[in-house]
Amino acid sequence: MRRSTLYGLLIGGIGVSQFGNWIYLIALNLLVLDMTGSAAAVALLYVVGPSARVLMSLFAGSVIDRSDKKRLMIASDLIRGLLVFMMPFAGSIWVVYLLVFLTNATGTFFGPSSTFVITKLVPDHERKRFNSFMGMMNSGAFLVGPALAGVLIMTVGSTWTVFLNSATFFICAAAIALLPVPKETGAPSGRFGWRMLRDDFGEVARFIRSEPFFFRIYLIFQTALMLAFALDSQEVTFIKQDLALGDQKYGLLVSIAGAGSLIGAALSAAFAKKLSLQAYLGFGTVLTMAAYAAFYSSAGFYTAMAAFVLLGIFMAFSNAGYDTFYQRNVPTALMGRVGSLGSIFQNVLQILFTLLLGMLAEWFSVQGAAIGFALLAIVLACALSVSVFDRRKSGYFEPESA
Repeated sequence: MRRSTLYGLLIGGIGVSQFGNWIYLIALNLLVLDMTGSAAAVALLYVVGPSARVLMSLFAGSVIDRSDKKRLMIASDLIRGLLVFMMPFAGSIWVVYLLVFLTNATGTFFGPSSTFVITKLVPDHERKRFNSFMGMMNSGAFLVGPALAGVLIMTVGSTWTVFLNSATFFICAAAIALLPVPKETGAPSGRFGWRMLRDDFGEVARFIRSEPFFFRIYLIFQTALMLAFALDSQEVTFIKQDLALGDQKYGLLVSIAGAGSLIGAALSAAFAKKLSLQAYLGFGTVLTMAAYAAFYSSAGFYTAMAAFVLLGIFMAFSNAGYDTFYQRNVPTALMGRVGSLGSIFQNVLQILFTLLLGMLAEWFSVQGAAIGFALLAIVLACALSVSVFDRRKSGYFEPESA
């Protein structure tokens, strides 16, 4: 299979679902609101999804590492497509919540499996550029997805929009079915049960102890990233209360941030052969966190807009750098377990940081608390940058072949 065709199937099979996720999120919000007329019922959707992901991630990695990743991804897409298709027929809000729970639970098998597939099919020296293109697809989904959802809802209604969203999962499954994914020869074996889970946790712990540098980079990056995600939770409050901007300008700022992400992903792909992986991960993360600080230090619309553009650009470099570093240094036989257990850590950390930031914003001010969080993220990003430029650890960043 030609390399361009292969990459097209990969980006299509994994990336198209990102558009579907945005459409599904907006259409589902309207569907639940129409059913209940309750804002609290809509808010509960944002609790059900993460709860399902945390619960399933406890053992999803063990299943992933013992399974055919290609078949697992196809099954995940087909099941999610079917579950989403069933949502408009649910006669009870509790049935909707159950379907949302099952959809998110099934999705936990897709992410780590897709990381394995990318690692197997994309040569080491091309991953940084490929991850940049994947980031461009995700950014395009962030920018175009909500707008496309709005157009679909206005033209065909929320119910048919959900049906169309279910179709995107089937399209992704068809694209993945065409991929020539090799099987993992070093896959673990064993009967599923508590003893297997215990042994798998021990295997991940041994990997972490044997790779302290990788774990340090992972820990610093993810902690800084979860601080940033917590900052996202106060974005609308800061814009509307501190900057005194209306809904229209808020929507414009979100679109501008998406455009910045798209520009950043394009630049990231263009400079993949000119800038080092250390620069992507180190400088990209520092500048991303600095953009967060600049946004929450804004005094008006135009300074906030400039900060959002820079945030979108630099985060594209940071994400491409981290994805490439992760794919290069985690053994493919362990990717499912490391990714799933890492997901638990990320979700718990994000919840804790979000609650803490919310309390600090109530006690002091949104701007003061957010700037404090952003400064802490900058300190962590600087520590990350110092670590990745350690010449003694260059082997973690150099491609195996070029």
